[in-house]
This record gives sequence, structure tokens and C-alpha cells, in this order.
Amino acid sequence: MKLFSACNIYISESKIENAGMGVFASHDIKIGEIIEKCPIILLDEPDILEIRKTKLRNYYFMWGNDKRYHKGAICLGFGSIYNHSYSPNATYRKVFIEGKIEFIAIKNISSDDEITVNYNHGKPDDKTRLWIKEIPPAKE
Repeated sequence: MKLFSACNIYISESKIENAGMGVFASHDIKIGEIIEKCPIILLDEPDILEIRKTKLRNYYFMWGNDKRYHKGAICLGFGSIYNHSYSPNATYRKVFIEGKIEFIAIKNISSDDEITVNYNHGKPDDKTRLWIKEIPPAKE
């Protein structure tokens, strides 16, 4: 497998309140364009139970093909830095067979815009409140 650096994005301070750092477009990104392909570190269930006791609990992805997730994944690259939005301009796709997570534009994204995803299981329109207490619920 070949991995290429993500020269179409960069990290900077987010304009989202209390979000810290975020991922931004370094040039215009068109709808449907793959923004980044991130390798993962696969975690077994005992590791997930330990991570849930730390600040990393908000940065790992559940990993599995069914409703009963037995594994987790730490997303490398910029993958764990994309901030949440209930009106995202990107989504993510788990590629289980290749052990990676891809981030894809679902809207045209202008240069220097922050790239956001909805972390409700990769469903961009899902307005369900997230488990992360610091993120307020969706506005009606």
C-alpha cells in the first residue's frame, strides 16, 4: 500500500468555539473529492475499554461491520482532528479491508475553509446529539 501526504489540507486553530485545532483546505476541493486517506491503528476491545477512561475517548472510531463493534481504530494522519458539525462539508468512509478511513467532500470546499464532518456514524444529516458533552446539540 502506498501512502501520500495530504498536501491539500493543513491544521490551524478552529473558529468553532472550544474546538481547538481543525483541518482546513489549502486549495479548493470539489464535491466527491477524496480529501485524505488515513491509515488506522486497530484496537481490540480491552484497549477500547481503557481508552474510554481517557481524553482519547473522543478521538477513536468504532470499527466493525455490524451493530456490535468489538474493535476500535485510532485514525492517523489528520483523521482524528476533523471537527464535528451538524452541517458538515465532508464525510468519512471506513474501508475495512484496507484498514483505513477516507474523508470525502460532500460539498464544494473553498480554500482556507475548515473541513468538518458529522460524527454520527458518518451520516451527514443525522442531528442526534453526540456523546461528546462539550459539543452542543444541533440547532433546530
